[in-house]
Amino acid sequence: MAKVTHEFDLYGKHYVLEAGELAKQATGACVVKCGDSTVLLTAVVSKERKDYDFFPLTVDFIEKMYAVGRIPGGYLKREARPSEKATLIARMIDRPLRPSFPEGFRNEVQIVATSLVADQINAVDTISVMGASAALHIGGVPYEGPLACVRIGRNSETGEFLVNPTYEERDHSDLDLELAGSATFISMLEAGAHEISEEDMLSAMAFGQEAIAAFCEEQKKFFEKWEAVNGPIEKREYILDEPIPEVHERIFAHYDEMSAALKDADKQSRMAKVADLMETIKAEFNEEEQEEWSRAIAVELKSLEKHAMRVMVVETGERVDGRAADEIRPIMVKPDYLPLVHGSGLFQRGQTQVLSICTLGMLNEWQRLDTIEPVDGKRYIHHYNFPPFCTGETGRMGSPKRREIGHGALAERALLPVIPSEDEFPYAIRVVSEVMESNGSSSMASTCGSTLALMDAGVPLVRPVSGVAMGLIQENGKTVVLTDIQGLEDFLGDMDFKVTGTTKGITAMQMDNKATGLTPEILRQALMQAHEGRMFILNKMLEAIPAPREETKETAPQILSLSIPTDKIRDVIGSGGKVIRGIQEDTGATVDIQEDGSVFIAGTNGAAEAAAERIKAIVKVPEVGEEYTGRVVGIQPFGAFVELLPGKDGLLHISRVAQGRVEKIEDVLSIGDEVKVRVLEVDEKGKISLDRLDKPEVPAGSGKKNEERRVRRHPGDNGSSSERRQPRRHHDA
Repeated sequence: MAKVTHEFDLYGKHYVLEAGELAKQATGACVVKCGDSTVLLTAVVSKERKDYDFFPLTVDFIEKMYAVGRIPGGYLKREARPSEKATLIARMIDRPLRPSFPEGFRNEVQIVATSLVADQINAVDTISVMGASAALHIGGVPYEGPLACVRIGRNSETGEFLVNPTYEERDHSDLDLELAGSATFISMLEAGAHEISEEDMLSAMAFGQEAIAAFCEEQKKFFEKWEAVNGPIEKREYILDEPIPEVHERIFAHYDEMSAALKDADKQSRMAKVADLMETIKAEFNEEEQEEWSRAIAVELKSLEKHAMRVMVVETGERVDGRAADEIRPIMVKPDYLPLVHGSGLFQRGQTQVLSICTLGMLNEWQRLDTIEPVDGKRYIHHYNFPPFCTGETGRMGSPKRREIGHGALAERALLPVIPSEDEFPYAIRVVSEVMESNGSSSMASTCGSTLALMDAGVPLVRPVSGVAMGLIQENGKTVVLTDIQGLEDFLGDMDFKVTGTTKGITAMQMDNKATGLTPEILRQALMQAHEGRMFILNKMLEAIPAPREETKETAPQILSLSIPTDKIRDVIGSGGKVIRGIQEDTGATVDIQEDGSVFIAGTNGAAEAAAERIKAIVKVPEVGEEYTGRVVGIQPFGAFVELLPGKDGLLHISRVAQGRVEKIEDVLSIGDEVKVRVLEVDEKGKISLDRLDKPEVPAGSGKKNEERRVRRHPGDNGSSSERRQPRRHHDA
């Protein structure tokens, strides 16, 4: 096996496909590069067929911190469990690959993507799909390829579409659209957008399909080079689970019974009817037949349910719950659902119910990220939980699974474009969506519930967001687009297409497509139907809470922001943090000071305002003419030091403490006395001179004592100074 390299340029970026040098014992392996970013993709197919009624595909993306020249954090100093970003990349690779394998493929397939170099300019995610496709092809694995994935951006100023934009280019883009598929159809889509129109999104998708085709063409050139050096690539033979005609006929004889069992709007009741029917059908096979055809029976029973549901929709126009194709299930909206929390909202659509809770915190509570991407962290965080009870099942409760991470990321992406800036709303924001019931599109219910929670918390959203999931059924040459799909229509349908947005435009999309005949016309219909659906849902939400609350709740921290000169930071912090700790202990507020002088103060019941006033007083520089009521903090023979502001003293000279001559400052002032003063002068070094307002008369005896001392020292009224200064004369003996 000789090393083969194919280099090419597309849309202003340089790419490399390389195989034959690394991981040669894998079924197939390929190194893919964009710029200097490099990923190794390996594919291994098990030799034995698994006894499953599903396709066992596993995809892992491994973030290696050496790819960006960093040592991993933590005690062990090695990579731990995948980050959310790594999980999302693994899903990005999985979703276009899974439907490309032949029906009945039961050998276990494992795809591993290992990041070798991340140049902090070009992303490693989209090119990994192309690398996985090449690894499978070189390994002779049967799949419908080649496949590729592209990211489409759009320059917000010029409107020009960009393919696989750099991180810097993405900062100036109002669109982040990831598309994957073959040269002729799109099988996976993820998008985040700043409220762009359906027409613009369709244009971006069409442009993305052209770009995918270009990358697929380059893969073909790479395979030709490979075969020229290493000989023809022979497709390996794998035994597929194929239908057994006798099993198919006997099970599909119960088509009418299955159609009747499916017609039930209640999910649990319908599932029970279908399960009972399947057990009845299965019982018609004797023990010997069940043992011999166990896998085929399970597959055909699922196939019967799928066929009956799909024919019902395309032939009668009626869905299993009796709805029309564009009809949305009943909606229930309840903002302010929980007491004491900062914001909450309950959203229910049919048998999908989500409770979202919003929590506000200091900006320093943002989520810090330790990944191979040039991103430090994020201040808006969305988490999605899908416990087993929400589908009436038992299961292990633990860390979030890939599906939960993916759905949470979609809801986060949907709301991110309408979250106010730090300057407008200086909070870190976390929303948690707890799925209470699920029968389809819980991620869209999470988006709606999270909008309710944010508005209830007083977060000034640019515009509220709603979302809806669309489906597609293509059967018997007919196509039907479905609005607000439920779980059965997602699982047995051809497309799961989720769209979120505001009245102005789309903010996020996600699509998984199994239909190769997804034309631009069908996509247009799905987007327009989705627009009508999400506007209907949004209106229901706005009936319950028309706008974000004008103020945050009393239980939420009040966060104030101010800016201080950088040379005053030390004064506010104090020696060893003494001053800032004192402010926090005295007021109960939390203070966060940034290196640029930005100060964020959080507290309840007026604590933030009290701390802010203390800080303002520390950094304030008194000006000539300003009047203060200060406290005497020091006394010297020449005057008293008066504290005007915390840490800011001025000198009240002895000549200005009273009306008349004062011999001793203690005759007029004592430590702790409060005096009203005016600033007379502030010199170049910041020293402050004061004058006392409402000067009192000199206390009786103060000047007298001075005069008495003078008399005792110089007796006689007529002695001149010259006489007093005469030296003592010495007489001779």
